[in-house]
Amino acid sequence: MLQLPKDFSLYRRLDTLVENKTAFTMEQAEVNIFETHQQAEEVLLKFQQPVFASMIRGKKLMKLKAEPLFEFLPGESLLLPADQTMCINFPEAQLNNPTHCLAMTLSEDKIQQTVALLNETMPKTDQEEWRFTPGSFHFSNSPAIQQIIQRLLFLSTEEHPSKDLFANLMLQELIVRILQTESRANYIESEKGEGNDRLAFAVTYIRKHLSEPLTVEQISQKVYMSESSFYRAFRDTFGVTPVEFINNERMKLARRLLQNPGRKVQDVYLSAGYNSLSYFNRVFKRKYGLSPKAYREQVLSGREEG
Repeated sequence: MLQLPKDFSLYRRLDTLVENKTAFTMEQAEVNIFETHQQAEEVLLKFQQPVFASMIRGKKLMKLKAEPLFEFLPGESLLLPADQTMCINFPEAQLNNPTHCLAMTLSEDKIQQTVALLNETMPKTDQEEWRFTPGSFHFSNSPAIQQIIQRLLFLSTEEHPSKDLFANLMLQELIVRILQTESRANYIESEKGEGNDRLAFAVTYIRKHLSEPLTVEQISQKVYMSESSFYRAFRDTFGVTPVEFINNERMKLARRLLQNPGRKVQDVYLSAGYNSLSYFNRVFKRKYGLSPKAYREQVLSGREEG
């Protein structure tokens, strides 16, 4: 979970109980920390530049244009274009349990420079180009993105002569990782895996064959690329290696299967492509904090209570 800087209170002044703002200005971005200390509904917020928002504490209910209402929770972030109005509800905020959220405006120049750098140094396959999303993008933070946000929060209150230099490097990394996260999400959610895009086909192939042994060499042959070229293109586009992606997809499949009361743990690990039950138990617990058996019991007890 993200933490506010230890000396945040030295810079903060509480002027309002709803969306009280503390701002820290940097060369290529402005870091705003918003805090709300009471329940509120339909609070409107808009920025003139693209904004990256990340929940630190509490819960918001967000409404963007014609999109349905969605929860915004710690561990999640939201990327919005300039002049996009947010309509926000605060169902749980209290004086002793405030909601905290980071909202960081991003320089258009910094975004364009980073996208140009990506297209120059890590071009996508099949003549596609990196583009910054024109709409909104709501996603769960990867550990890497979570660490960058925490470092930026710390840097916002640090009085260091090289502060802007550090911030610019972090912002560039953050933009790259967001683009890779969005690219991965688009490939996974889209149905174009049967088309001409080789990486999309690779993603579809992996997801259809998770119960079988999968190797980078095997998948690269399916998309008519050398193993090294495929590995590099996959990593550069998605921000994870093919093996990391396979492991993540197997874990997600296992979690879905465990929610079915008719499936035994002994069956689930095989269906998810694992050949060792003890290894599956270790990996699952490391990722989700519970053993497969404990996770299933939690899911089933929740259904009974509901």
